[in-house]
Amino acid sequence: MKDAVVPIRSGSESRTDLIDRLRQAVIWRSGSQIVAQALQWSATFGVLRLLDPADYGLFAMTQFVLMLLSIINGYGLANALVREPDLHPRAIAQVFGLLIAVDLTLAVTQIAIAPAVAAYYQTPMVADLLRVQSLIFVLAPFIALPQALLARSLEFRRQAQVNILASVLGAATALGGALAGWGVWALVAAPIVLYAARAVGFTVAARAWIRPSFDLRGSGRVVRYGGLVAAGQLFALIWSQADVVIGGRVLDPHRLGLYTTSLFLVQIVVSKFVPPLNEVAFAAYARLGDDPPARARAVLKLVRLVMVAAMPFYLGLWATAKPLAVTILGEKWHGIAPIVRVLVLSMPFYTVHVLLGPATDAAGRPGIATGNAALAALIAPPALLLAAQWGTTGLAATWLLVFPLVLLVAARRSLPVLGLRARALAGAALPPVLAAAAMAAAVTLADRLVPIASPAWRLAWLVTLGGAIYGGWLLAFARDTVAELIALVRGRY
Repeated sequence: MKDAVVPIRSGSESRTDLIDRLRQAVIWRSGSQIVAQALQWSATFGVLRLLDPADYGLFAMTQFVLMLLSIINGYGLANALVREPDLHPRAIAQVFGLLIAVDLTLAVTQIAIAPAVAAYYQTPMVADLLRVQSLIFVLAPFIALPQALLARSLEFRRQAQVNILASVLGAATALGGALAGWGVWALVAAPIVLYAARAVGFTVAARAWIRPSFDLRGSGRVVRYGGLVAAGQLFALIWSQADVVIGGRVLDPHRLGLYTTSLFLVQIVVSKFVPPLNEVAFAAYARLGDDPPARARAVLKLVRLVMVAAMPFYLGLWATAKPLAVTILGEKWHGIAPIVRVLVLSMPFYTVHVLLGPATDAAGRPGIATGNAALAALIAPPALLLAAQWGTTGLAATWLLVFPLVLLVAARRSLPVLGLRARALAGAALPPVLAAAAMAAAVTLADRLVPIASPAWRLAWLVTLGGAIYGGWLLAFARDTVAELIALVRGRY
């Protein structure tokens, strides 16, 4: 256990050394995520061609329960270890004991409520899916604890290696199951294999051979911090998944599958690439706790970095939704195009909102993100209930109203704590927003002026044109942003 414990002390390393370690952490974490996602998407798009939308609809019916219980699986407790100034073996053992107790309880709970969930959706098979998926909670403690210990020491190289191996195994399971005719069970088996591989890999990488302790005396601060983080995640789940819960009641599995697959596409950046960056950012913010101005500058850098990458994806997806759906997923998925074009316009607001939470958490104020999410949880479900009568389009359009409001509230409550002004945050996001808007307008016009019958060639032409326009706009009107990103990649801050 001693090898896994790395104290955090202000001034224990130079700023240059810290920045170099952070740069390496970003490269390893984001690089491994790109490789892992490339593997998973290759399998995912193959599975999409093999399975029916109804299979994805059935799978979506289980996800709210799984995600709801996952909110209280103790990951917030493990994250509390990352920001502790000095960490003792007893505290690690206590957190491990809490994780085991909480997650076993969640597994039993999911098995117990499975019949009621199946009755709600009027689909008996949902109960069987949920019972098998409870295995994820059994594995969760053996991921959360070693992952937190590795993050604490900014050791993301070993994390990256484990994540890539786990992604290979998960992707192979999904694709192999789909080819073998498992149907929806291929979607269930893949994450279980992924979790099992990560549990073994992280434990070995962190050398986290720890005996759990169920004596909780003296763990109050960690429990309170973890509780606030979990509460915030719970509220976030309520407002972000209300559409699937409501849609699962009013839509048939086919239309629900189209909607949830549209969500998967538009949320690729914010759900697949932003969380790994936030992991590194949280650890960095914790180390900059004694230097608020440096933390504020780090937040703005991250917003600029993410938005430069995210905006061409979002508005490019808006401009190419139909040929992309037919080319990548197949003709039976053409119905996602109008849903995607509505949903994707809300994603820039959601992305900036997601980037603010780790900064306030690392500043020791997890209650801010919790309060932001609580307000959103009050607003979103009623709005979605009203919009559900217009089907998938109504559900998608609701987020155009909710996400900007969520960001406005989050910014008003978070920026003062971070020592930032709204103008600075907007200034960090605006250059890529303008460049992507110009790109989308030009691509849409070119698509009308030069119609191409083949969806694949049409997509290739539009993506090439869009990339050239976006890069050219940034070079012409946002050279400072481009120069900063180049310096960031080269390690010259």
